[in-house]
Amino acid sequence: MKIFHINSYKLKVAALAVTALPLIGLVSSCKKDFLVAAPELNLPDQDAFANPTRILGQVNGLYVSLKSGSFLGGRYEIYNDIRAEEFTNRLSNNVTGYDVYGGTNNSTNTYIASFWSQGYLTINRVNLFLRGIEVNSTVLTPALNANYIGEAKFIRALSYFSLIQIFAKPYVQNNGASRGLPLRLQPETSLANNALKSSTVAAVYAQIIKDLDDAEAGLPDGQGSALANTTRAHKNTAIALKTRVYLAMGNYAKVIEEGNKLVPQVAPFVNTARTAHALQANVANVFAAPYTTSESIFSLPMADTNAPGTQNQLGYYYNANVEYFLNQTGAGIYADAAWPSTDARKSSLTGNVALSSTSTVRRVIKFSSTSPFIDFVPIIRYAEVLLNVAEAEALVTGGNLVRSRAILQAVRTRSDASYVFGAFATPTDLLNAILKERRIELLAEGFRYNDLARKAAPLPSFGIGAAIPVSDDRYTFAIPLAEINTNSEVNNF
Repeated sequence: MKIFHINSYKLKVAALAVTALPLIGLVSSCKKDFLVAAPELNLPDQDAFANPTRILGQVNGLYVSLKSGSFLGGRYEIYNDIRAEEFTNRLSNNVTGYDVYGGTNNSTNTYIASFWSQGYLTINRVNLFLRGIEVNSTVLTPALNANYIGEAKFIRALSYFSLIQIFAKPYVQNNGASRGLPLRLQPETSLANNALKSSTVAAVYAQIIKDLDDAEAGLPDGQGSALANTTRAHKNTAIALKTRVYLAMGNYAKVIEEGNKLVPQVAPFVNTARTAHALQANVANVFAAPYTTSESIFSLPMADTNAPGTQNQLGYYYNANVEYFLNQTGAGIYADAAWPSTDARKSSLTGNVALSSTSTVRRVIKFSSTSPFIDFVPIIRYAEVLLNVAEAEALVTGGNLVRSRAILQAVRTRSDASYVFGAFATPTDLLNAILKERRIELLAEGFRYNDLARKAAPLPSFGIGAAIPVSDDRYTFAIPLAEINTNSEVNNF
């Protein structure tokens, strides 16, 4: 597929922007002290993996590709949140997702095409890197080889998971029997393999889980500093993502199995295994510099010279330019009685803004750095893992409902000590409270569409269109025309 091929096996794969992530062991407390690689472009294969410094530069390049504003550095989170009932569009601008908001986007949308191509570019860079490590396995120690391979496989798994959520039907609709994505696991250096059928949703999920299992096995317990533990994958990062993947598959027993590696059976729900994780006493600290609390399991770092790019930034959409403001009607979570004003997530992470002398709206301000937009992008937080486990306990046969409720209460109490959940008459009532808590806790972090899709629930009737059922073609994004033109097999499986 032309949109992501790399014509030769060269260091340019990584050197495009290896300034974005810290060099482990050489990072000061300042978040701007990022690795700056020498401009070594067009190196032959053997030189690209000639020494540990060059190999680390390539590892950094994989993260740089992942954090592109076209991919997980902005667009993924935005697309997943504006398709539901939580936000109202202000400017009717297709550049910032108005057609996505209204469910009218199609295969010609260039921004969605960029999302697809950046995802597959990241995957191909991983594949190139894995081949290079295999061919040059004696340059690094076995432990460092395993570490870097684990990071690469984590990035590939996260990339495929992000793509499958948006471009394919939910796993739970038919146990993954639908058309998934082209599963590219070998490095592409020519146009020879453009024509590749899609694998089923189930096959893509199986590969995601395999990559994460491999990543967990190879990754270290930690990466050596708070900054590196937040911005690079370690064992707990892979485990945490597995709880999300299994939740999307409806495999609640596996959510609990993986979650138990991180979440204690009883309060306080503080993880001490490998890298420590805990809810922060003040939720606002999670979204404030230096963005490296123990709650932040994996985030994408930004700096004034490494921002997500124009009209990709979370702070731009929700805060600075107010492209989307909170829906304060009955459909949006903001107006729900279960989210009182005593909750710090409402009082500290949302705020009023006057659009005119007669119009004031409520916006999300958890992404507060504007011009430059240097908020780290939260990808996995411990709060999500807790809620994943709580939901699984409420759904699995014979689940621990006491634990489920206690986790739910812990997440709420962190932000509102005065709020105590009453008795739940049925497990369904408990489940509904957990799902509502996710809407509050993870607001504007890219979860709303996925949480609807993994229940095969319709997209709500909000925005500019009617509700969209899971059977509707518009429920998922169309394969971009650029991919169809270069891969005639993409819609076959």
